Amino acid sequence: MAARPLSPHLSVYRFAYTMALSILHRITGVALAAGLIVLVCWLMAIAGGEAAYARFTAVMGQGLLQVVLAGWLLAFLYHFANGIRHLFWDAGYGFEKAQARRSAAIVVAFAVVAGGVLLYLFFCPEGVRS
Repeated sequence: MAARPLSPHLSVYRFAYTMALSILHRITGVALAAGLIVLVCWLMAIAGGEAAYARFTAVMGQGLLQVVLAGWLLAFLYHFANGIRHLFWDAGYGFEKAQARRSAAIVVAFAVVAGGVLLYLFFCPEGVRS
């Protein structure tokens, strides 16, 4: 039996920004799926009453978990913007090299700027913002 050809991999192609964005899109999708568990727990805490909600917010208010929440927010923003980019590709737009690079820069810039604004609004104390 003859050996089947393998798909080209990094041993054939140079690493490119499109690969990095594709890999990041998949990673953020997995992270968002894991974040759904926390979202369901939050909704259950809301439905469970004031005491359950207070326990949930006390746990999620810890420093390390706030970093995880911030990561989920950034993952959502990137995945959302890159998903819109993929919708344009599905419609047949944006395949040219210059267009793909421009849309990649827009996706990353949107995720960074929107992430910075939302992280500031969500995590900065009220006294600092006013």
